[in-house]
Amino acid sequence: MKMILGSASARRKELLSLLGYEFTVDVVLVDEQLDSYDEASDFVSKVALKKGHATLSKYPNDLVICADTIVVYKKRILGKPKDPNDARKMISGLAGRSHNVLTGVFLNFRDYQKVFVENTKVLIDEITEDEINSYIHTDEPYDKAGGYAIQGLFGKHVKSIQGDFYNVMGLPINRLYQEIKRIETLYDIWFKKK
Repeated sequence: MKMILGSASARRKELLSLLGYEFTVDVVLVDEQLDSYDEASDFVSKVALKKGHATLSKYPNDLVICADTIVVYKKRILGKPKDPNDARKMISGLAGRSHNVLTGVFLNFRDYQKVFVENTKVLIDEITEDEINSYIHTDEPYDKAGGYAIQGLFGKHVKSIQGDFYNVMGLPINRLYQEIKRIETLYDIWFKKK
């Protein structure tokens, strides 16, 4: 039996590899727009579920893991910036304030299915206009929710976090590891290690 990561994210691949398991990456593209949702945690769990079901249809007998990460500021979901002006607005809005990063994670193995949401609070330093301009003219902001990468150039502006650091990168590896161990115990199986 295999472990499948249904994600195009290089960061999620890197993070899952930290758990020491062998796994296969397969990207199943889904429309991440939703007709309705109640709040940010509902949104991110529904998108993770959508990705999970699409991947599960290809791998019904394997452990399927999918995830979605969003940045939330004042109950507003911040996606990936469309252009430098959009990135400037996002970074300016987050500067000197705290926001939340939510990751919805989908796991399915045989008749066991779980979707959970991990929440990390992030406090950003005050950032000057020159620092913002310098940052938005790099490639880093444009494929990241909220317009920044905590593990990248932007890390120097992160004053503190409350919660799982890796969650901000896109996968809460401690919680995920505990869930995988639970599946192994429930089914008395062990997923292959590297």
